[in-house]
Amino acid sequence: MAAGPEDPPRAPRDRAPPDRAQGSLRMDRRGFLGAGLGASVLGVVAARRAAGGALPEQPAMREAGAPFSNYGRPSPSEKDIVRWIAANPGAPGNGVSWCPLHELEGIVTPNGLHFERHHNGVPRIAPEDHRLLVHGLVERPLVFRVADLLRYPLRSRLCFLECGGNSNAGWHRRPVQAPAGYVHGLVSCSEWTGVPLATVLAETGIRGGASWLVAEGADAFAMNVSIPLAEARRDALLALYQNGERLRPENGYPLRLLLPGREGVLNVKWLRRLQLSDRPIMARNETSRYTELLPSGKARQFTGIMEVKSLLLAPSAGMSLPGPGLYQLSGLAWSGRGRIRRVEVSVDGGRQWQEAALEGPSLPCCFTRFRHPWRWRGGPAVLQSRALDESGAWQPERAALLAEHGRHGYFHYHAIVSWQVEEDGTVRSVYGDAGGGGSAAPADIGEDWF
Repeated sequence: MAAGPEDPPRAPRDRAPPDRAQGSLRMDRRGFLGAGLGASVLGVVAARRAAGGALPEQPAMREAGAPFSNYGRPSPSEKDIVRWIAANPGAPGNGVSWCPLHELEGIVTPNGLHFERHHNGVPRIAPEDHRLLVHGLVERPLVFRVADLLRYPLRSRLCFLECGGNSNAGWHRRPVQAPAGYVHGLVSCSEWTGVPLATVLAETGIRGGASWLVAEGADAFAMNVSIPLAEARRDALLALYQNGERLRPENGYPLRLLLPGREGVLNVKWLRRLQLSDRPIMARNETSRYTELLPSGKARQFTGIMEVKSLLLAPSAGMSLPGPGLYQLSGLAWSGRGRIRRVEVSVDGGRQWQEAALEGPSLPCCFTRFRHPWRWRGGPAVLQSRALDESGAWQPERAALLAEHGRHGYFHYHAIVSWQVEEDGTVRSVYGDAGGGGSAAPADIGEDWF
């Protein structure tokens, strides 16, 4: 009998006794509190008995606080929660800013911590001077000012945005030892607000033969990319706001293209031109980059959809468990093909899997937070998660992804991520799909990888 969408691709190791696989517990209040007696996340004791039923007076209660501010900022105590910047030393305007996913909660990324990818710096654009030209195979070429676009009916939606090169260290021969956000953090999730592209195209009209949309940005790189017109008409936004405020310069102020579920490079920032065409433009980022040679000798091109993916963030690499006890495993899952239907976690390198609890709402092309209680008994453990999306696609094991994509992969790495917990509680990255043991052995690819 053929496997259904609920059946992950490696059933023999999945037959775990329900709810008790290697310390996994049911995610309900009775099970969590009963097993942990109130233990906290990554901690042993959440509260202490009150002495005398009163708290001592804090210094801040004896003097007036700081003055008001025009724009709120995080507490100085949180100053270390920042993006990690990796810039090209020969061209400082070229590089990335990694989102510290491992330091965040919920599903919405603060604007100041949203990941960034820049090719030639951040342009300063006055909104009153900015224009969007829509031309090519249209009935009426039109130019829109930002003020014009703001008069159209706006629409908001929560969705993730992920760079096609996110997690590409997974293609390396050995696992990289760095906090989760600084390896997998070229992805973030925001509420975006703007004008549906379909509304603007209804104004210009579309001539017969138009099948591609070429988008161009107004930065010094002059980014331009090709997008299948049918996809763009379905759900693309001309985004003007992010998380309730106008776009920030680093994220495309005053106007960017937003294509939910598609790789980041297609979401052109500082959008200035949309050309309808009967063919792709075959730009640099469609030929020398973002084209991947497969084992068959054929190349993948125009692979815009970001596939199903999940990532455990608490705990994750670089963290340390203070001692045996009850912990809450927590992470994020997302898919460019729609909603997350299910997430499973394993604490023994993939021998046994348990279903995690999903926090609603589960939205298409959006982060979904998952949680699962786990009692760590103090021995070595390999923690993993895997996700299933509504298209029926499971997040693959690393070996399966390598077999499919071959040795020339750089983009679209979305395999299962493994964290090894050592006996002393330290957590580090491993490639844990070689037999389920999750050892720190070198990667399963040859020397000629490089």
